[in-house]
Amino acid sequence: MKKLKIAFPFFALLFFMACKKQAANELPVTNETTISAAAPVALAALATTTENFETGTKTAYAAADVTLTTGVWNLNDVLIGNTATDRKNGTQSARVRNSGKLTMKFNLTNGAATVTVLHGKYGTDANSTWQLWYSTNSGTSYTQTGATITTSTTTLTSTSFTVNIAGTIRFEIRKTDGTTNRINFDDISITDFGSGGGGGGTGKKFLFDATKAETAGNADWVIDQDGSPQQIPTPLQSTITASTAETYWTGAISSWGIALVKAGHTVETLPSTGTITYGNTSNPQDLSKYNVFVVDEPNIRFTAAEKTAILNFVSNGGGLFMVSDHTISDRNNDGWDSPAIWNDLMNNNGTVTNPFGFTIDLTNITQLTANVLTGNATNPILHGTQGNVTQLDFHNGATLTLNPAANATVQGLIWKTGVTQNSSNLMSASSTYGTGRVYVVTDSSPIDDGTGASGNTLFNGWTTYSHIPLFMNASFWLAKLQ
Repeated sequence: MKKLKIAFPFFALLFFMACKKQAANELPVTNETTISAAAPVALAALATTTENFETGTKTAYAAADVTLTTGVWNLNDVLIGNTATDRKNGTQSARVRNSGKLTMKFNLTNGAATVTVLHGKYGTDANSTWQLWYSTNSGTSYTQTGATITTSTTTLTSTSFTVNIAGTIRFEIRKTDGTTNRINFDDISITDFGSGGGGGGTGKKFLFDATKAETAGNADWVIDQDGSPQQIPTPLQSTITASTAETYWTGAISSWGIALVKAGHTVETLPSTGTITYGNTSNPQDLSKYNVFVVDEPNIRFTAAEKTAILNFVSNGGGLFMVSDHTISDRNNDGWDSPAIWNDLMNNNGTVTNPFGFTIDLTNITQLTANVLTGNATNPILHGTQGNVTQLDFHNGATLTLNPAANATVQGLIWKTGVTQNSSNLMSASSTYGTGRVYVVTDSSPIDDGTGASGNTLFNGWTTYSHIPLFMNASFWLAKLQ
């Protein structure tokens, strides 16, 4: 590693929508399936909460709480309209004037991936503007998501916002132009952010661990520092475009996170206050909600419960991205460095010895190698959609030893320069366990993008040689995209 070395269950809270609107353009409502505690946790169908304004009554603009299909909303300078000039999908919609607001007085507990809103000009009124805001602290404060929207037609128009925030959330629509021109809003649909290991769909969810002292000493193995890494990196990933620079977030692996977002995926951090669990529905960041778990150079030993959670996550379809460093790389001086911690997970978990079929050697090497697996031009990690892997550069990393007798699926990928391609002297490997997948690389420097917290000595390895194809291919393979 080329850095300066310093020796209530949420399912019970889902809202089930009334099916009162029968128009052809009705936005569908999907209810999340219940997961049996005795069965492996799989990706649950994403639930959609839709407010259609069909059950409420409010004939005046004065601010008041109204009980609607989804729960209680505060409608301020808003009434529920049902006239011929109200734009609506069904018999009723919300009509907003001046600087009116539609505010949820309840929380959704499984976060929000997207929000879709139907809107149109009331009657013959002129254009108006509005914004969508969200709160993750039960309405104490709000943050705008997406751009300011202009309503310019009397035809109901659908506008979607990508939110991608887990945990407790509520929303507020704000009319922003302050004029007496009125807007109708209808069918506000909020899709859950929940998902699980090895789940379906194109966009996948990657969780980057920060519970194991990944920022101790001179380390900076997080996608966004933010002083102390938080669950949701900022600025919000919904604002990332194809031209967004890596420096948009601050962390030694921020380039990796941003690259995943640009490819259509979602990234989160498990902060230092988080908990590694699997199948615990009361944990908003339970591993069952993610496709890939990334742990880059852990410096705190996994507990027995955490080991079980990680093994169950992989066994039931999740992807584990393991990054180690060289021996004697204990950054927080607790007596454990990443090679020892990973070996402890694999050989002292109380369930199975060497489940992934490899161990990390207590070594320290620095070299550039082109000794990439031969005779397999279709390997998805070495020759995947993100390009071909031809070289790997280590600056103080460890090596691997494979044990196919423990796991016959283990596959060597890259070896030290000048050695025979056998079960020793490896720098990178993969395997499967249960229905899940594992990838390991034994140096953190190739993933380092050279940026991070002030005062840390960092070096760019991410854009050198064929590191981007290697780690992006590995990420996509773990997520079962290739």
